[in-house]
Amino acid sequence: MKIMHILKMTLTGVAAVVALSFGVPRDAAAHCDTLDGPVIQDAHKALEAKDITPVLKWVKAKDEKAVKAAFNKALAAKGAHSEAAHHKFFATLVKIHRAGEGAPFTGLKPAGEVEPAVAEADKALAGGSADALVKLVTDDVTAGIKKRYERAAEAYKHKDESVAKGREFVETYVEFTHYVEKLHMDATGKGAHGEHKEHKEHGKLHGGHAEHGADKH
Repeated sequence: MKIMHILKMTLTGVAAVVALSFGVPRDAAAHCDTLDGPVIQDAHKALEAKDITPVLKWVKAKDEKAVKAAFNKALAAKGAHSEAAHHKFFATLVKIHRAGEGAPFTGLKPAGEVEPAVAEADKALAGGSADALVKLVTDDVTAGIKKRYERAAEAYKHKDESVAKGREFVETYVEFTHYVEKLHMDATGKGAHGEHKEHKEHGKLHGGHAEHGADKH
C-alpha cells in the first residue's frame, strides 16, 4: 500500500509540473541548439520576413546588438554565400541565447536530435493539449518506479540471510529510494537550481549511490 501511495503522489506531481512547465522558459536545457528547434524556426521566419523581431525574445537586451549585426550580414549575403551566412547567424543566435541562460554551446545539432518528452512538449503547445505528454511521462515514471521497487522488494526478502545478501538489498534500496526522491523533488519544484547541488551532496553522504537514481530505464 505504501508504494502505491508513493506512486500516486509521484504521478500527480509529474502531471502538475508538466502543466506548470509550459509557463516557464526552459529551452536552454531542451533543444534550442537543434536545427528544427524553436530558436532556429524563429530565425528562419525573421530572415524570410526581413524582420529580426521574432528572434529578439530569445536573447537578453544587452545582446541585441550582436544578434542584429549577424542578422544583417545574413540578409546582405547573396548567391552561394547566403547559406553559410544564414548558418553563421543561426549559430551566433543560439550561442548568445544559451549563454544568456547559463548553458554551454557546442555547435548546432541536426534536426531530430531531441528527447521524446521535449518533442511531445512542443506538440502539446502547438496542439493545445498536454494529455499525450502527461501520458508519455507518467508511463515512463510508472515503469521506472515499478522496476526499481521489484528489485528492492525481492532483495528485501533475503537481506538478513548473509552480509552479501544484505549489501545487495542496500544497493537496490538506495537506487529505489533516490529515484523516487528525485522524481518527487522535481515534481514539487524542489529539484531545480540550488536544490540539485544539495541533493548531490546528500547522495555523497550515502556512499555515493545517488547516481543510481539517474540511470535510464
